[in-house]
Order: sequence, then structure tokens, then C-alpha cells
Amino acid sequence: MLNEEQRERYERNILVPGFGETGQQRLLEAGVCIVGLGGLGSSAALYLAAAGVGRLGLVDSDVLERSNLQRQVLHTTDRIGMSKTESAAKTLGALNPDITLQTVRVRVTEDNAADLFSAYDVVVEATDNFAAKYLLNDVCLEYGKPFATAGILALSGQALFVVPGQSPCLRCAVPVEPVGVPSTSEQGVLGAVPGILGSLEAMAVIRYLAGLWNPEPDGGGAIHSINGETMRWRSMRFPRNPACRCAPLWSTS
Repeated sequence: MLNEEQRERYERNILVPGFGETGQQRLLEAGVCIVGLGGLGSSAALYLAAAGVGRLGLVDSDVLERSNLQRQVLHTTDRIGMSKTESAAKTLGALNPDITLQTVRVRVTEDNAADLFSAYDVVVEATDNFAAKYLLNDVCLEYGKPFATAGILALSGQALFVVPGQSPCLRCAVPVEPVGVPSTSEQGVLGAVPGILGSLEAMAVIRYLAGLWNPEPDGGGAIHSINGETMRWRSMRFPRNPACRCAPLWSTS
């Protein structure tokens, strides 16, 4: 049961139809691993912490640089040179002392990913390169971990939520890792773009943990994208790919 302080803190969550104290309790009992504490990870982490996800894993190997501050709103100017995991923990702990924060200052690899994710219910992929995104997709499929993933560049971004065995994965939508795509260090990104997409990742995770997510009847998925030049949202539905590595999981869902 929630205590009085928790009822006060999470009142606006509890009032949401279909959410209630049951949904809030589910959040408080859940663990989410956030991989990447930059632009995407900043907004995702802030909203997950504020919502009351009981345990957050904060994974990043980088230190804070001045050029990060234009979009990485977890961090502050006086922390330049500090590890992003430590900086994130300071901000999130001050925002919500009701939750547990676990910091891991490493780069996720094929060798350590399974151990990093094993203690968590959901993974948030908030990295800045395709190799890491596809690695996390494959590891989450192997160990049955739902995950949110997103990408950003300049004025645009896309996000996808995957539940292994119940929805298509990243490789169903884009089977092969893209090559020749500019990075944000080459083409830039407006700070609000990762803010929007990271928030969308957080919303997807909260819906899932609170029991508000359901698979589509046809098993399909959707990529949600924003075009900042036109200020238009688009949701593009796509089917499962029977040749994808996630296909064997469908029969066990």
C-alpha cells in the first residue's frame, strides 16, 4: 500500500483513469535500466524518476562536456568533467528521494549487456549510435526484456517500443544497421528534439509497467516520428518480419 507521502507525490498519476494506486504500486516495484544519459536519456530518466519507478539503473561511460548542456538537461554547468552517471544520480535523487538509483559507469557491450539488464524489468535505449541500438535490440530479444528505443538528428526523431514475442523489433522495421547516416556531431540536433523523444520513451515504459500496454491484435508495431521542420507527428505501422531473429519468440508469447 502507498503511504500518505506517496499518495500526495503521485496524486496526478493515481487520478488517471485506469491507473490508480494499483498502477502506481506497480511502478514503485519496477526496475528500469537506462542506457545512455545524454539528450534522450535525460528526459526519459527525469520522467521515470518523477513518475515513481522504484529502481533506476543509470548506465553511461562518458563524462560531462560543455557542449552536452544544450540538450542533456539532467546535468548542470558546475558538473562539467563529472561522470554522467554521478551527475544524473545527483539530479534524480534530488527530484525523487523515494526511488533507488544504481549507477554503472561502463559502455554496454555484447559481453556485459546481459548482466547489466538481468535485474531490471524494462530497458531504455538512449544511445547515440546504431551499433549500440542494434546490440541492445538483440540482447533484449535474447533475454525477453521489453525496451524503448529512439533516434534523433537535427529537427527530427523516431521512437519505438518493443515487447519480445508480442510486437515487432527494431530489425523488423530496419533489418540492417544503416550506414552513412550523419551523427548529431556532424549535423547537430535541437535540444528539444531528444527531450520530446526521450519523453515518449518514458511514456511507453510507464504505460507498460502500469499495465496499460496491450499488443496489437495483428501483432504489428508502430514507429512514432516527429518532423520539426513542419511540426508534424506521424505514426507508421509495420508488421512482424517472419525472417527476423525475433520470429521464434512469437510462438512462445
